Parts: sequence; C-alpha cells; structure tokens
Amino acid sequence: MSDARATIHAVSPLSDLTNALAGEAENGEKLRFSFLGPRGTFCQQALSSIATEDTAVHVPAPDAPRAIAMVRAGKVDYAVVPIENSVEGGINATLDALGRHGDLTIQAEVLVNISFVLAVRSGTAMEDIRRISTHNAAWTQCRDWLMANLPDALYLPAASTAAAAQALAEQDDPGFEATLVSPLAAKQYRLEVLRDSVADNPDALTRFVMIGHAGHVPERTGADKTTLLVHLPADRSGALLSLLEQFASRGVNLSRIESRPTGDSLGRYAFSIDAEGHIEDQRIQSTLIGLHRVSPKVVFLGSYPSAERRKIKPAAGTADQDFVSAREWVRSLLSHSR
Repeated sequence: MSDARATIHAVSPLSDLTNALAGEAENGEKLRFSFLGPRGTFCQQALSSIATEDTAVHVPAPDAPRAIAMVRAGKVDYAVVPIENSVEGGINATLDALGRHGDLTIQAEVLVNISFVLAVRSGTAMEDIRRISTHNAAWTQCRDWLMANLPDALYLPAASTAAAAQALAEQDDPGFEATLVSPLAAKQYRLEVLRDSVADNPDALTRFVMIGHAGHVPERTGADKTTLLVHLPADRSGALLSLLEQFASRGVNLSRIESRPTGDSLGRYAFSIDAEGHIEDQRIQSTLIGLHRVSPKVVFLGSYPSAERRKIKPAAGTADQDFVSAREWVRSLLSHSR
C-alpha cells in the first residue's frame, strides 16, 4: 500500500516566492491562505509547497469558488485552488469564479502529480461497494479502472476528495462505502486502502494556482504565462479567428484555450486563455492592444512564472528589441514627414 505524497512541481524559482511572502508578513502576523478543503486534499499539498502551516494560516473552504470569495471579502490574503487537470482540462468552477470581476489575479502556479487509492472503512470488501463518493476530477481520472473493477458502482459527487474521506471516516451513515483519495488523505482519516494506484494515467497532473488581489504582478522570469479571459466579438463568421490572429501574428503561443459561456444569453462565449509570456514582454503588450481593439471585453488575470520552468524562445521578429526597433522606425518616418 503506497503512502507516498504527490509529486509537486512548484513555481520557479520557489524560493523567490516564499521570500516575497515572508516579506509581506514582516509585521509578525502570518499570511492567511484559503484552499479547497478539508485538510488532506491535493490542494493543501500544493499550498504547503508555497507556505506550510508553520509559516502561514491554512483556511479550508468547501469549494473553489468560496475559497476565491474569501480573498475578495478580505478574510484571507490568498487562495490556492485547482484550475486545470491533464485528463479533463480546465476546472470550470475556478475559471468562472476567477474571471467574473477581474479584481483578482494569479500570482503563482504549482503542478501536482496525482495518485489515487480506493479507500474504505476497515472490514469493507470489494463486493460490499455499491456507491463511491469523490471529487469529479478523481472520478474521471479513475474511470477506466472503475469500469473494469467496479462497473456497477454508483458515483456520488463530493466537494473534494478529502471531504469524501472525512465523511466516510466520521459519519455514521455517509451513504457510500468507498472513496477515491490520495494516500495521504486515506492515512489522515484512518481509512483502509483497499486498492492503490487506481488512476488510469500514472502521469496525470493537476495544476493549482495561487490567487491574490489585482495590482501585483510577479517579476518576469523568461519562463512565464499570462492568463486572460477574452470575450468573443460579435456573432459573425471569423470572429474567433480574429481573436486568435492577435496571438499568432505576434508569435505568442497558447498553452490552453477553453470556451466558457458568458451567462447572459445562449450562444455568447468568452475564452479562457493561457499564453506563453509576461505582460512586460513587448509581444504580450502588443497582443493585448490588438485584443482590446477587436474584443468587447478583455480581462487580465495575471502574469506569473510557469511551473514547467521552460524558457520561452521568441520567434524571429517577436523579441522585445524587434518591437522597439519597429516603433522607432515609425517615429523616424513621422519626424521626417513634418
């Protein structure tokens, strides 16, 4: 039975972030972080790679939107929540809560290699399992294993993997016999691991982000991401292409793009986008100018170091100096025409 913690790939450089956070707390008070709880979630493991409970206050929230709302309300300084996993893509609850007002931005990201176990109360056998409760992301990442080993088991959604583990451990009749959780959560809630390594993809990753109030942008590292919410222009042929051209023409690569309904009427969508680069990069600034021209609404959701630490190599003609030289050339033409 595995008791290994999830592998965590933290922001780069992590020491710079932790030092910056320590500087914020120089008055002696610990910074407060909300996270998708309860304790023992993968989310808290991601948070602990940024700030442990020895150095910060960890405040569990029942779901990601409420963790984010705690930042807006001033109840905590930051929130750490899941935003994407490698199996199902973006976490819609996080994307929608973050992009709703534009008053919060992503400050950092952490990648966690996810490992799931099938956990039960002591004495429960495989043939006793009729219902399984866990977070939707866990269910989808173990779907093939479940079809092969527990094809008749019913799924009961839970706010988080650890919430299901806590209910199974502490409630007299939780309404289910098993849960899919991390080895750490199974141990924390004293559940028996009936099967380990039940995830369909052993290389599955979940991406967590640290969210704070807008106004602070981490320094450029050369291996950065910029996250945006861009509303689609008027409903017409080529509307999406006009958005994508703003990135392509400036050599900006997209690492993620997902559509989200705006919520005001059917058929109206915005796009949640991760672009390679930092707002201090000239090509990103030029892209934002282009998007502002063609989109009815562009929400900047942060520039921050990429957890993958892969340095970005600008395409020919898209380095900072290329944009600076081009503007100087135009200025020289204007000066000659006067």
